[in-house]
This record gives sequence, C-alpha cells and structure tokens, in this order.
Amino acid sequence: MSVKLMIRAGLALLLATSGLPASARAYPADPLGSPMWQAHARTLFGDDPVRFDPRVRVAFPAIAENQRVFPVAVDARGIAGVVRIILFADLNPIPVAIDYRPQAAEPYLATRIKLDQRTPVRAAVQLADGQWLVSGRWIDAAGGGCSAPPVSRVKGDWARHLGEMRGEAWPTGPAASRLRVTFRHPMDTGLVDNIPTYHLEALTVKGGGGRVLGSMEIWASVAEDPAITLLPRAGAGEPLRIEARDTNGRDYRASVTVAKQSAPAR
Repeated sequence: MSVKLMIRAGLALLLATSGLPASARAYPADPLGSPMWQAHARTLFGDDPVRFDPRVRVAFPAIAENQRVFPVAVDARGIAGVVRIILFADLNPIPVAIDYRPQAAEPYLATRIKLDQRTPVRAAVQLADGQWLVSGRWIDAAGGGCSAPPVSRVKGDWARHLGEMRGEAWPTGPAASRLRVTFRHPMDTGLVDNIPTYHLEALTVKGGGGRVLGSMEIWASVAEDPAITLLPRAGAGEPLRIEARDTNGRDYRASVTVAKQSAPAR
C-alpha cells in the first residue's frame, strides 16, 4: 500500500471509530502518553485484549546518533506462547517496521529502523490466546529519517548492488541458532520527491525439509540495506533457506548453513 493510501486508510479508520461507544474502543492508558496510542491500538489490535508488560524487552541506544539507521532489538523469550511480534514507532509516517511470526524460532528480533522525529518505539507481542503484550519507550531523534533519500540513491549505485544478500548462522544450543542476514536494498519510503515507494515486503526462513522457522512482513520504515537477526530453532550443520520479496515483485533467495561452532566473542 502506498504512503498516501495508508494515510487515507488511517483517516478513514479514525472517522469510522470516532462514533463508537467508549467501551468498544477502550485500551489501557498509555504510560508513555503518546498522542497516537489509541489510533495505533485500534489499527493493530482491534478488539483483542491488550496490556502493557515489561517482560517485552525493547532494547535500543539512549541516543539516536543516526536517525536513518537506528538499531532495535525485541526480546520476549521470557514469555510463553508468543506467536507474533510487531515492531512500530508511533510518530513515524510509516509506523510499523516489521510484523514477525516466529513459527519455529525464539520470540526475538533485531533490526535497524528509520526515525522521523522524537517518538515512542514499541513492540507488541501476541500470545496464542489472542492477547497482546506491549512495551517500549521514547527516543529523541532529529527529523527526516523517513524523508531523506537513501545513501545508495545519492551515490547512484543502488541498482548495481540491488538484492545482494549475506548471511551467517551460529549454534546457540543443541537445536538453537542465531541467524543474521543482510540485504542491499534502498527501502524507499515514497516520501522523497520523484522516488516512489520500493522496499522489501516479505521474508521467510526455512530449515531442513522446507519447514518454516519464521516469516515476516516488512515495511519501508526499516533502514536502507536491512540487517535482521533471528533465533531459529535449528542445530549446528542444518541448512537454512532465506526467501524474500520486494514491492516490485522481485524475489531473493539465499542459503546458509548453521556453523559447527558458536560465533567468536566480540
């Protein structure tokens, strides 16, 4: 969906829900006091139960040194029954960054996003019973992370490297691993003059026998040249298959084998 259509859909949703009785659209009071909390809660959670829970750990630096590339990690491994993770920034023009389903993976996700201004950055995790647990905090950031042209567009070399992928995977236990995969992609938001929306929109990780370990939807608020870290349940020596698609319908494929030894300490 284009940015203009997303904005129109959001406005339509606000108009449609503004006349509902309070009980039909009541969500817990936002501890961060965000002006967009109620609107995002209606869009993301609908009628599902929602509560704030500090066990959803959202880790990021105290200072946003580069609003185009801001690292965020979501760790819900202390919570049983997680089936979905949504990473979003309230005040970004494209709020959602990733919607992840860890089918056979630990409920953990790390990536880098764009920040357009000071905003709460949050994660929402859904449990098997349908309820959502939410956590996050404010981050100060200079403006323009979503509306500045990608570096590769400025340099003019984006097409030459488009779709290049690199991946590494290391064992973290008998049937557990850490996978890091990177892409070369401009991740255009559509907010820069004469540059339409163009970004990765889906990613799936498969293990031996083609079993799906994790899958996600991706939005343009993920940083240029995405880097994504996941914790699939795959042991040493198991082959992993990464499959991705962008909004132009271009497919990307790569394979990586979980190493025999753990990653060296850094």
